[in-house]
Amino acid sequence: MKFHTRETLKINEKGHLEIGGADAVDLAQRFSTPLYVFDEAYIRAMMRVYRDTIEEEYGGNGLVLYASKAFSCKAMYAIANSERIGVDVVSGGELYTALSAGFPAGKIYMHGNNKLPHEIEEALSAGVGCIVVDAVSEAELIDEAAARRGICQRVLIRINPGVEAHTHAFVQTATPDSKFGFSIANGSAEEMTRFVLQKKHLSLAGFHCHIGSQIFEKQSFVLAAEKCLDFIAEMRDKVGFTARELNLGGGFGIWYTEGDAEVSPSGYRSYLTALIDAVKRGAKKHNLEEPFLLIEPGRSIVGEAGVTLYTVGAIREIPGLKKYVAVDGGMFDDPRYCLYGSKYTAILANRALEESEERVALAGKCCESGDLIGVDFELPKAKTGDLVAVFSTGAYNYSMASNYNRNFVPPAVLVRGGKAEYIVKPQTYEDLVRNDVLPESLKNC
Repeated sequence: MKFHTRETLKINEKGHLEIGGADAVDLAQRFSTPLYVFDEAYIRAMMRVYRDTIEEEYGGNGLVLYASKAFSCKAMYAIANSERIGVDVVSGGELYTALSAGFPAGKIYMHGNNKLPHEIEEALSAGVGCIVVDAVSEAELIDEAAARRGICQRVLIRINPGVEAHTHAFVQTATPDSKFGFSIANGSAEEMTRFVLQKKHLSLAGFHCHIGSQIFEKQSFVLAAEKCLDFIAEMRDKVGFTARELNLGGGFGIWYTEGDAEVSPSGYRSYLTALIDAVKRGAKKHNLEEPFLLIEPGRSIVGEAGVTLYTVGAIREIPGLKKYVAVDGGMFDDPRYCLYGSKYTAILANRALEESEERVALAGKCCESGDLIGVDFELPKAKTGDLVAVFSTGAYNYSMASNYNRNFVPPAVLVRGGKAEYIVKPQTYEDLVRNDVLPESLKNC
């Protein structure tokens, strides 16, 4: 089975999958399954590629923000801090996690299309570096909250350039009917710019744009950058405001299956270089000072760094139709197939050198017909007790996991140099009932 190998993801001399120098079979025996495994070296390599590219190609006039919605835990914020990058957060919970890990508030950007009043209060109280405004009512809430504190909060306005990237409809965020951002085309972006500039306790630093996720074509990013620079120039000429910052989001694609491009960490440099070149051209075209550039990679930093390990349980074959290989996880630890029809690559981690013999569906253990990790996996003939490894599960798997059917959200371990340690501990039955309340009226029923 072909998968995106690298120095820290390979098959060892035992014929076992090896992640970050650790044998997957040993990891499963030590930590049990299902198990999220994260390759620390790959995470750091990706952060450095983006950081170094901005330093070398843009004179350091920018900042990488890890989009922590992809995978949020204290360890990720600690790694981001040690790699000298910032983070973006999209909820009070992500903000709390980052702060509890000691991440500097000044390098946190707060996102969200419907920030709750208490989240805005928490962001201002923490002193976050910037809030990305995505609604008129939100701007008013931030302004009022900042006024009560006697401060002026730095903000960006999320704009929608109308660039349609060729990706899944559910993850396109800059189409005309997106719930995100103010449209440049219909004039609402200009209206919002004028509105925010009138607020005494908001300091408009610039604009934010994010066109979607899992994008491989450079031209989409380039076009978005060009449209944003055109808009910056338009606001300078019409409103008298020149943006000092431009956040062009993330969305760089990763490898999931043979149908996807295999991009090495250094290969992502070309994506960012193309984007930087577009910003430089746009600034020169409009006689603008080059803006402070922010990017928000999430999936491309942590996606391929993650591998989920499962143990095979029941096997059921329906002659002439389908063969189900059930694992001890399912939609509660990876809902992406159910949500998007997302495709993955998998191998038997304990028999990684064996040739594929059959095509199977990997079924979960939930009481749902649609509980599948995916279909059409080509594997050796699996047996109960085999170890399945599903690749590129580092982004949006743990983040979207649940306790459906009162299953446990799996623990996560970080591996590097053959050593592994928990970054998310296993849940217990007590965790599942911790917040349950049995009213007095029911105790004697």
